[in-house]
Amino acid sequence: MSRTGHIQRKTKETDIQVQLNIDGQGHAQIQTGIGFFDHMLELLARHAAWDLRVQATGDLRVDQHHTVEDVGICVGQAIREALGTKEGISRYGYSVLPMEETLVTAAVDLGGRPYFVLLADFPSEKIGQFDTQLVHDFWQAVTNNALCNLHVLVHYGRSSHHIAEGIFKATARALRMAAQFDPRLPDLPSTKGVL
Repeated sequence: MSRTGHIQRKTKETDIQVQLNIDGQGHAQIQTGIGFFDHMLELLARHAAWDLRVQATGDLRVDQHHTVEDVGICVGQAIREALGTKEGISRYGYSVLPMEETLVTAAVDLGGRPYFVLLADFPSEKIGQFDTQLVHDFWQAVTNNALCNLHVLVHYGRSSHHIAEGIFKATARALRMAAQFDPRLPDLPSTKGVL
């Protein structure tokens, strides 16, 4: 049985639907109105091996922030819903990922306590029309709503595009590892007995 999450969220600023299958095959149907962000979400789905559908309408006449952050909220909530009781998951995951001249490490703990660290220097403020600071805002929202620890370190990089892409790919790979089942530990991966 696939682990799925379906989130609908409507505010005065955005109207978002997210469908997630974390036991998927990396299929993505993404439409946010922000081309570069769509590309990053497609990378997330592919490298996490998740089936992800995102339909978002936002107040892009204001700026991209509300849409990106609110999609992050919904993706985080969908992850939490899909994980269910978390019995049998590996819980921890990590990835060290090269993206041409960029190297990124991501580490995640799906243990129920939100904490986010991103150490990255973007050489430019924008990638096309996309504000690079929104990479932080998206993953902060995901972390807060998935209730996970996420630490991302960009060791070095020259291209803002490659840095953002490396962050999404490395985090996707770390999440994929953490959400996988560990057949040797079929109960909760915690000495507390609760996550």
